[in-house]
Amino acid sequence: MSNRNKGIILLLISAFGFSMMAALVKLSGDVPTVQKTLFRNLVSAIIAFGFVLYHKERLFGKKENQKLLLSRSALGTIGMVLFFYAIDNLVLSDADMLNKLSPFLLIIFSAIFLKEKAQLYQIIAIIIAFIGTLFIIKPAFTLEFIPYLAGIFSAVFAAGAYTLLRVLGNREKFYTVVFYFSFFTTVTLLPFTIAFYEPMTLKQWAYLLSAGVFATVGQFGLTIAYKFAPAREISIFFYSTVVYSALISILLFNQIPDILSVLGYFTIFGASFYMFLKNNKEAKKVEASRTTS
Repeated sequence: MSNRNKGIILLLISAFGFSMMAALVKLSGDVPTVQKTLFRNLVSAIIAFGFVLYHKERLFGKKENQKLLLSRSALGTIGMVLFFYAIDNLVLSDADMLNKLSPFLLIIFSAIFLKEKAQLYQIIAIIIAFIGTLFIIKPAFTLEFIPYLAGIFSAVFAAGAYTLLRVLGNREKFYTVVFYFSFFTTVTLLPFTIAFYEPMTLKQWAYLLSAGVFATVGQFGLTIAYKFAPAREISIFFYSTVVYSALISILLFNQIPDILSVLGYFTIFGASFYMFLKNNKEAKKVEASRTTS
């Protein structure tokens, strides 16, 4: 099997892991959002802790990377809390697709903070994706708009976290980064969970602990996938989460996305697919120029 196909399979597994995480978080029912987030990350922290010990790496990374690790973890924590709030209050596939705006926002943040010039096709893709978002949220500016806003801001904070991960690059092992983030989220949310703790049934415990396992599968699968193949070649397959989430919404929650939401999904996916094709075309041009020179 080629490395590209390995990357695609790992990305599909990762997408399934994240979709199952979201479904299990929603299935856990009437539990405070911070409590759900804490238990999801507690499991990830334990699993990542085992990886760090096995590979004899530093638990909290190198001293020179602390600001980046801390900032990435803070942004990721806020983004996750907002995402879980959106999951609880929206059709699952709506919440998932709004969170998938992060790659488009990453282009904007990279241009602002990393001084990476945005290409014309990327700007076009961002505009198309924004139009798709309007189809999903159908803005009415009532209280029902708040969960949609949470979904959008979950993507904003996720994009901020991914921007810092790009700066971090390969300075730390992926399991160290996952452990740092999961540990930070657990410690940060612990006081809020204690203050607003709601007793959980055995079933709710099982759902949230399983969500943590699936989230770890998703995180590790995503990280390893990009070691087999560049993001520009395989990233489009991560949008399979929306297919998984839509099927789960129908089968488990009897939630059928309306026609405007479906139109929004296709619009955002179309923008991503357009960018995917253009990225590959640009990469081939660069490779061709290198071989001729």
